[in-house]
Amino acid sequence: MNDVPTKVNLRSVFDQAALDYDAVRPGYPMELINDVVALSGIPSDGRILEIGCGTGQATIPFAERGYWMTCLDIGENLASIAAEKCRCHRRVTIQVETFEDWQPGENSYDIVMSATAFHWIAPEVGYTKAASVLKDSGYIALFWNMPPEQPFTGFAREVQVVYREVVPEWGDPRDRLSTDERIKATEATINNTGLFEPVQVRRYPWVRDYTTEEYIRLLNTYSGHRSLDGGKRSRLFDRINDLADGAYGGVVTRPYLAVLHIARKKAS
Repeated sequence: MNDVPTKVNLRSVFDQAALDYDAVRPGYPMELINDVVALSGIPSDGRILEIGCGTGQATIPFAERGYWMTCLDIGENLASIAAEKCRCHRRVTIQVETFEDWQPGENSYDIVMSATAFHWIAPEVGYTKAASVLKDSGYIALFWNMPPEQPFTGFAREVQVVYREVVPEWGDPRDRLSTDERIKATEATINNTGLFEPVQVRRYPWVRDYTTEEYIRLLNTYSGHRSLDGGKRSRLFDRINDLADGAYGGVVTRPYLAVLHIARKKAS
């Protein structure tokens, strides 16, 4: 369950596992999607900019509501899958481009949103540019799936033994920022930009079951896991496979905490 970044720029590695990403990366609770719509007050023909759309996990629920959407991703394979899934949604445009290099018109979007992707963009660039493309009544909506705050039990506890033995250089996840600390840090970062009204934070606990095969495919989409050399990654996955099959009947129950940070742009 670890996903430890290295000094290497890992931002583009997801494209190498686009099929796995599409198959097993979790989406987001419908309650979160409904809250983005309700809290932002986006009109029925509103415009959304999505940063880091991946294969469309967060895109589709908004596309199905008929919004105009510009969706950016740096991965050609990821974007290709997203575009195919959005073929029937004529108002959705998928572009292979970084948010940093993208040249928008200013004050043109009702929502700038990013699902488990905005942390790859330098805050001093991301928030300023996001605010510049929002209408005066627009909202920034950033959301992630995070591990919930709870003691490691069951599979989550036992798999940490595997990680300590195979990748001891990753350290103990309990020594890193807690989920609550990360949530508060993002809230503070947005508030401290001076570009938005006070952030509203919403939390949505949920659970997903994975077969052993699905769970290994999920791990294979994480940047830290993909950065391991092939031999070490294979050893890690073999050990996790044996644990899931041998002790948990081939089913890994993974709890998530979906977290939404949403804030209105300050009037200019």
